[in-house]
Amino acid sequence: MAHVKCLDPGASPLHFFGSELRRLRERAGLTLEQLGKIVYLTGSMIGQIETAAKTPKDEHIPRFDTALGADGALVRLWEMAKRQRLPSWYQRIAHLEATASEIRVFQAQLVHGLLQTPDYARAVLRVSSHDDLDAAVEARMDRQRILRRNEPPLLWVVLDEAALYREVGGPQVMAGQLAHLLDAQDARNVDIQVLPFKAGAHAGVLGSFNIYSFDDQSDVAYMEGYEEAWATANVKDVRERSRRYDRLRASALSTTDSAELIARVMEERYEHVPDPRRGPVA
Repeated sequence: MAHVKCLDPGASPLHFFGSELRRLRERAGLTLEQLGKIVYLTGSMIGQIETAAKTPKDEHIPRFDTALGADGALVRLWEMAKRQRLPSWYQRIAHLEATASEIRVFQAQLVHGLLQTPDYARAVLRVSSHDDLDAAVEARMDRQRILRRNEPPLLWVVLDEAALYREVGGPQVMAGQLAHLLDAQDARNVDIQVLPFKAGAHAGVLGSFNIYSFDDQSDVAYMEGYEEAWATANVKDVRERSRRYDRLRASALSTTDSAELIARVMEERYEHVPDPRRGPVA
């Protein structure tokens, strides 16, 4: 007999939704695979929704409701569940990165973790007073493996110009970090735009945030506060942050102009001359 994972409906609204989905499915006498054929999803996907391992798309909910004869109950329950923060385990950034097909990032102070060099990451993580700094750096570098997959996610980064000048780890570390940004810019799945100082007040003044898009579940908006992370699949919240991100991209330099600015800062501030094969620097 296949192992059936126990559910904890009280853990979060997402867990409660999943437990109700399972209850109605079992009441209807359907297996995961049988329900999947009706609603055009895999049984595995439905199982992950039931255990709150994934968030369903809005379009899935009416199909579930009709197939299970819920008379609108699942639709109403989902309206409540999606407005709440996602469970704390789900907010782990590595999980979101590893399962996303597209990652949109606005970074206001520092280079994003997916683009950090080991030396830069070490300098950043040292501030957090990690008990095992080597392990923390290794874990951060391990996250970057997703960018080297056969089918990597699209990574779009808008980086505030301040991050180029904030000297993390010293001039040599910064020179290496900016060179790494230029190398990353060459990847087919990575786009980096710098938001210049001249943009003035902008759509990201409230702080850094990420938006994760998936092939088979709702988008997730994510941001970190001083002591906790905050994530939501609420369509209204995600849409608002997506509009904010579009405005940031519109205010930022083009990818070409961004690369030229990064190279210029390397040379003028950190006394490092970029590879001449990259072409002239404006």
